[in-house]
Amino acid sequence: MRLAFLSLSLVALTAPAAAQSGGAFTVVRTDRSYPRLADAVAAIGGGDGTIRIAPGRYRDCAVQEAGSVTYRADRPGTVVFDGAICEGKATLVLRGRKAEVDGIVFTHDEVLDGNGAGIRIEKGDLVVRNAMFIDSQSGILSASDPSSSVTIDRSTFSGLGKDPTGNGAHAIYIGDYGALTVTRSRFERGTGGHYVKSRAPRVQIVDNSFDDSRGHHTNYMIDLSNGASGRIAENSFLQGPDKDNYSTMISVAPEGAENSSAGLVVERNRAWLAPDFDNRTTFVGNWSDDDVAVRDNDLAERITPLADR
Repeated sequence: MRLAFLSLSLVALTAPAAAQSGGAFTVVRTDRSYPRLADAVAAIGGGDGTIRIAPGRYRDCAVQEAGSVTYRADRPGTVVFDGAICEGKATLVLRGRKAEVDGIVFTHDEVLDGNGAGIRIEKGDLVVRNAMFIDSQSGILSASDPSSSVTIDRSTFSGLGKDPTGNGAHAIYIGDYGALTVTRSRFERGTGGHYVKSRAPRVQIVDNSFDDSRGHHTNYMIDLSNGASGRIAENSFLQGPDKDNYSTMISVAPEGAENSSAGLVVERNRAWLAPDFDNRTTFVGNWSDDDVAVRDNDLAERITPLADR
């Protein structure tokens, strides 16, 4: 998995500095190209379609109001959206039936309220693959849609969480969505907030890497703010030294147990401490009244497996 992350990073860094001439945004079904991403989205409208994006660095954004749209880089890592914001929210503001994002890099997403994001999902299902979210306030931020789900796979979240307003930004912040799945992804170099914050009642967080060794002013690695059922498994966690809150790595219902955490399983993870981390910490802090299964984890000394708060 690490080799895949490295190759994606190198491709992103060598992406062309400007979009190719002509229409860079092609609707695959019609083979028509458009000069603006918003024009391609509008061409799909309430239907289903894929937008193939040519290699380049873009200051362009789009709002999807309807339909099912796939946003796909022609080659993964060669499409970079740099500081492109729509509606004062994000590069992609999504409130259609479904959206898929594949192979795209989002960077320098900042807004005055501190919640600038690469993707703002307000309604409908979201699937993200092979994407990178770098040096922004947030990576992915959601509104509430309990009937829908968010799925993230093979993606990188780096240099996220800094919020100049003090309200708190996070690498991923999922609100009242039905379910969250995060697999085979990397989180690193946080600049504040949590790496994953979720209010979804069901989660699957499996086979990810959380490296906080170069993080600054960070908080929890995973925050299940209102509790959740599901599975957190086969992840690696490295606790860094420069944290606003070093007491807990995974929190369960610290803001009130609005969801059941009965059946939540935290298993087969590995967690250790950076050499200059000189405190004790807790792997799972449980603020709910439900029993959380914490088992078969490989934890370094000075990490308490479970604490009921």
